[in-house]
Amino acid sequence: MKNLSAIILLFIANSISGVSQGISMIAIPWYFTQSGKASTYAMVYLGVTSISLFWGPLSGTFVDRYNRKHIFMVLTVVSFFLMSGVAAVGYQLGGLPWYWVAAVFAMTFFNYNVHYPNLYAFVQEITEPRFYGKVASYIEIQGQLTSVLAGAAAAILLEGVPDGNLELIGMNFQLPFTFEAWALHEIFALDAVTYLIGFFFVAAISFVSLKERTIEKGSVIQRFRTGWEYLKSNPYILLFGVASFSIFVTVLVTTFYLAAIYVDNHLNESGDVFASAEICYAVGAVFAGIAIRRVFKSMSTVAAVILMTCLTAGLFAVLAVSKSLAILYAMFLLLGITNAGTRIMRINYLFERVPNQFYGRAGSIFFISNILIRLVFIGMFGMAFFHEGNNVVYAFGILAVFLAIAAGIMMRYYRKF
Repeated sequence: MKNLSAIILLFIANSISGVSQGISMIAIPWYFTQSGKASTYAMVYLGVTSISLFWGPLSGTFVDRYNRKHIFMVLTVVSFFLMSGVAAVGYQLGGLPWYWVAAVFAMTFFNYNVHYPNLYAFVQEITEPRFYGKVASYIEIQGQLTSVLAGAAAAILLEGVPDGNLELIGMNFQLPFTFEAWALHEIFALDAVTYLIGFFFVAAISFVSLKERTIEKGSVIQRFRTGWEYLKSNPYILLFGVASFSIFVTVLVTTFYLAAIYVDNHLNESGDVFASAEICYAVGAVFAGIAIRRVFKSMSTVAAVILMTCLTAGLFAVLAVSKSLAILYAMFLLLGITNAGTRIMRINYLFERVPNQFYGRAGSIFFISNILIRLVFIGMFGMAFFHEGNNVVYAFGILAVFLAIAAGIMMRYYRKF
């Protein structure tokens, strides 16, 4: 494989910063839930997602215009300084007010808006087509292994291990040490350091571009319009790209918002259960990265995506009627498989059909649809009704119906896809 060393270095950099990012993005919703500010967090999430509606398309034009290695380097440097600044405020004040925590959430979220389109476009640029399927699987395995580590670390950092006993995934581990829970600003300081380490790994990447890519020098609006015209001329790529995003939409709403409320209000459990569910999700996703292409080798990509979308609808329906920890962990394990499996199949489908010239903008346009749907869900689930008692289960029922509709659309246009 050409550019193998570049891909390895990229994965290492992604893993290092991904662990700390994962810890932070588990800690933040739990902080708001435990502080009795779930409604405030809903408004923060809604506001950040609304801004992403404009920032997402803009980021896609950057990805297709500039050197993608340099974009990663800028991201890591900017993130290091911003995260360090917030951590310093926390050390000075002896803790962080909620609005600083919200600022970190926004910064990390906006980072994701550039990071992932840039990651996929860069990987497509430096990978031979015959390796697309494998590399898409490796991206998922790498990303989810870091999520497993992040979940385990978050369980320790959020709750501490004051007596040497660690509860994780329903099991008790006797550790040979005790550990005090970390404050959020300490977690953010760790996150900042990993951005800096990631910068040096990205800087060491040397690669040869394997795709012809004309650098477009028009305005941002002109470049975005060019990407939109490409997708308009390929309407079934556009429709599949949007419909196949449905599982990812529900996962983002669940992991960033609903899961903490579900664990706290519906199950009446602590932060280690929330982190353990995230670990189960990541383990399922790692399994998908290893095995999903083999499992569906005799099935078309579109058929596999439809099947996994239907299965995910069933998972949310089960969560809506269950109060069992074992079922929570099992459903999150399966959710990891279906979301990651769909993403792998989807990425391979788009790698084969969307020219690298347009990949960043195409991804950002798909992302717009993702944002619009999330805005509807966040606005709905941010209502006080869903925070009272066990009412969060109705949110999972609504997500199940949404996924069933998405699967129906893909079935309708199956042959066109």
